Amino acid sequence: MTLSASMQKPATQSKSRLSVPLDGYWFGPQRHAATGQTTFGLYAPNAHHVSLVLDGSSGADSQRVDVQVAMTADASRPAGWFSATVAQVEPGQSYGFVIDDELRVPDPASRWQPDDVHCGSVVVASADAYPWHCPDWQGRPFEEAVIMEVHVGTATPEGTFAALQQKLDYYADLGVTALELMPLADFPGPYNWGYDGVLPFAPDSAYGTPDDLRALIDAAHQRGLMMYLDVVYNHFGPEGNYMYGYAAKLFKRRKKTPWGDGLQLGRDGAGQVLRRMFIENACYWLCDYRFDGLRLDAVHALDPAVQVDFLTDLALTVRATVAQQSAGGSPRHVHLMLENDFNQASLLSPGLY
Repeated sequence: MTLSASMQKPATQSKSRLSVPLDGYWFGPQRHAATGQTTFGLYAPNAHHVSLVLDGSSGADSQRVDVQVAMTADASRPAGWFSATVAQVEPGQSYGFVIDDELRVPDPASRWQPDDVHCGSVVVASADAYPWHCPDWQGRPFEEAVIMEVHVGTATPEGTFAALQQKLDYYADLGVTALELMPLADFPGPYNWGYDGVLPFAPDSAYGTPDDLRALIDAAHQRGLMMYLDVVYNHFGPEGNYMYGYAAKLFKRRKKTPWGDGLQLGRDGAGQVLRRMFIENACYWLCDYRFDGLRLDAVHALDPAVQVDFLTDLALTVRATVAQQSAGGSPRHVHLMLENDFNQASLLSPGLY
């Protein structure tokens, strides 16, 4: 069952909770405009040392030369976090991390994996660089939602964001007012329903580029269509999840879900890190890509000890972050929906979930 509530109006909050916007991203490459430098970070509590590798380019007459930079423990982050700040990193730069001089891994918060989940991560341009045609889109109230669930890979013969964009008029003519895309998080290989994703920030390269996805969303908004995204915060897929090798504390091997090990989503240690990762991910899709809402997959599979606390934390942070982004303009209609086989009425707070 899918539950839903609009997030435009404030929710009644307990005195112990505050709606606080996200204070920037921890995960993924972060460019510092003032210095032109870029910081890379990785949570790797099982590692003794971690290196950042910036892949060099190779031409017909030259051998590729990679640059390796030692990462250091970051005291501003939870224990086990390594970071490195480097200069002159431009969009298109391929990179990865090397754990204890042995295992090379992609960035678990990679924004782009053009060669699939086992290969190099790629730095992308800031979302602000995209030339939105509908920058003042406010969305629509949820009572206007007529939702069509869409799998990008099967909706058109081409199976791409660009091809789906050409089909938007068809959906609008049907009377649909919202497209809900099945999960896009990068998965191994070219075909998947989306529920085996392992890199939650990277739209799967089988469907196109990050800007292809932005163009699809922008075109939908020009037609009055909302865009929702199905996200999975209850498990990682079985292939391409390298975090087991360097951050095993993120997983609860004794608490299984139907799809694999459970996840640590508490407020301390590894739980704090993974909770932050998923909350950042929700804000990322809504703010950097301007999706109009999220559908949270199978929240009944979350650890019941932290389920409501995590979901409330996510909802409050998302709501505050979206409001901060639209400060000075009209507030956006942003909707959170969730699948919950237990039908918990507490997860229907208006303006929250």
